[in-house]
Amino acid sequence: MFRKVLVANRGEIAVRVMRACEELNIGTVAVYSDADKHGGHVRYADEAYNVGPARAAESYLDHEAVIEAARKADADAIHPGYGFLAENAEFAAKVEAAEGITWIGPSSEAMESLGEKTKARTIMDDADVPIVPGTTEPVTDPDTVREFGEEHGYPIAIKAEGGGGGRGMKVVEDESEVDEQLESAKREGEAYFGNDSVYLERYLENPRHIEVQIIADEHGNVRHLGERDCSLQRRHQKVIEEGPSPALSDELREEIGAAARRGVAAADYVNAGTVEFLVEEDPDREGVLGPDANFYFLEVNTRIQVEHCVTEEITGFDIVKRQIEVAAGEELDFDQEDVEIDGHAIEFRINAENAAEEFQPARGGTLTTYNPPGGIGVRLDDALRQGDELVTDYDSMIAKLIVWGEDRDECIERSLRALREYEIEGITTIVPFHRLMLTDEVFVEGKHTTKYLDEELDHTRIEEAQEQWGSTPSAGDDDTEVVEREFTVEVNGKRFDVNLEDRGGAFQSGNNGTSSPNAGPPQPASGGDTETADVAGDGERVDAEMQGTILSVPVTEGDEVAAGDVVVVLEAMKMENDIVASSGGTVTQVAVEEGQSVDMGDTLVVLE
Repeated sequence: MFRKVLVANRGEIAVRVMRACEELNIGTVAVYSDADKHGGHVRYADEAYNVGPARAAESYLDHEAVIEAARKADADAIHPGYGFLAENAEFAAKVEAAEGITWIGPSSEAMESLGEKTKARTIMDDADVPIVPGTTEPVTDPDTVREFGEEHGYPIAIKAEGGGGGRGMKVVEDESEVDEQLESAKREGEAYFGNDSVYLERYLENPRHIEVQIIADEHGNVRHLGERDCSLQRRHQKVIEEGPSPALSDELREEIGAAARRGVAAADYVNAGTVEFLVEEDPDREGVLGPDANFYFLEVNTRIQVEHCVTEEITGFDIVKRQIEVAAGEELDFDQEDVEIDGHAIEFRINAENAAEEFQPARGGTLTTYNPPGGIGVRLDDALRQGDELVTDYDSMIAKLIVWGEDRDECIERSLRALREYEIEGITTIVPFHRLMLTDEVFVEGKHTTKYLDEELDHTRIEEAQEQWGSTPSAGDDDTEVVEREFTVEVNGKRFDVNLEDRGGAFQSGNNGTSSPNAGPPQPASGGDTETADVAGDGERVDAEMQGTILSVPVTEGDEVAAGDVVVVLEAMKMENDIVASSGGTVTQVAVEEGQSVDMGDTLVVLE
């Protein structure tokens, strides 16, 4: 077994992995960016290392910085959690090649073959796993899309090979949208995954999203731990997950589970993963979907999933501990027949978003009140404490509430109780939305599909729920200037260079290097991680409405634009957002460039 594991992630999933390590008597190492130096995962770990500035590309996504931290800590394994580098085959290969460090996850070869969707579709098709009609070779020509539409009809899904979670996917409703959507999907694929290859699939109009948790070892054993239903989504992003699915018959879930095992075995896959399927819903069904229902392979997630907790609650298996044990070479100690589903579990993603405003991410705040729920059947995965400031540089999910009941009815009732108990003040969250959904007839009856939130639910109900149960964001930080100062200290004869935050002159340094409260006003810190372009002129300033990354700038200085024209494409919350001019004019300054991170309120373009 490993001595010390570095967790290459942050927040609640980092803490989740560290807890599993603690139970296995393994030391834990955290990595953190400048934005996360007070993060909960840093507090929890045995030791922690800074890997760079707030921008993820320069910290959590920096391969060499993460591996170097593992070397400094003398860690003998790296667990990636989910997100960031969890499905990066190149990073996995670097860890595999690093002397004395083990990658806790599937091999880089398996990640590469299953991470590229066209390869994965071929593997699954050969293993007799049903796949949605589509292409198995990358598509570059719009005429290929049109030919596919003539054969299979519209709408068509154009998907990035390295995509997932809705990123890099565009839906073509008719022939007139082919050129625009193909280019957009390729652009997203390049921006997110460094790969602009895309493929085509028939777009299913009314599907359920069903995924199967698997675990496989290097000794040839492949097991599945039942399915989860992740059909409640907004913009292809899951918000509530549950298991088992309320829509599947036992015969159908057995077929889907067997298909998942066949596909994973054919890919020579080792460690934990999830095989995702789309199941065609029958809107007129009475009862559950029978064995004749159509289901199709969607993708393999070569990592632990956000919603793995649902499976843990209904099977009793600690999936993260199994990941670690498999990576250490141990053999699975249970047969497929030993897996039993006990009761029902639902997971609620506690996102710092305002559901009444199209799930817009919160812009900041401080947790003035944080009282999580408890009691039988209630689990909280988080890294928060009262008084913490919201970090807005990364994903908006701040916690997960998982509730178990003997059946789905009890689980829903217990979930309502837990959500009423959950006190969060100072940060806007989607807790009111979750409370609404547990009284929503379609969700309670288990008739919802992946389209329900975006296309069918009356959004005025979300606004009313937010008004009734929502919390008010905190006013934010005070105006006290914070300056970081460097000191050299000696502990037991060993010298350390340390940084201390100087708030309002509390640590003014005198000539002899000692603390002096009367040494004068604090001096501003020099340097910084973010460079902001100087903005000149008195014209209309088109500002960023949210924090994100610039995907493209389709205008240049001197261009004439009309009201409503797109001047910048901004990625935020895994979606492309067109930033448009509110009035016409001439572009006099472009203050950003592709790949640049911006904060809310930053000026993007100036018009005269």
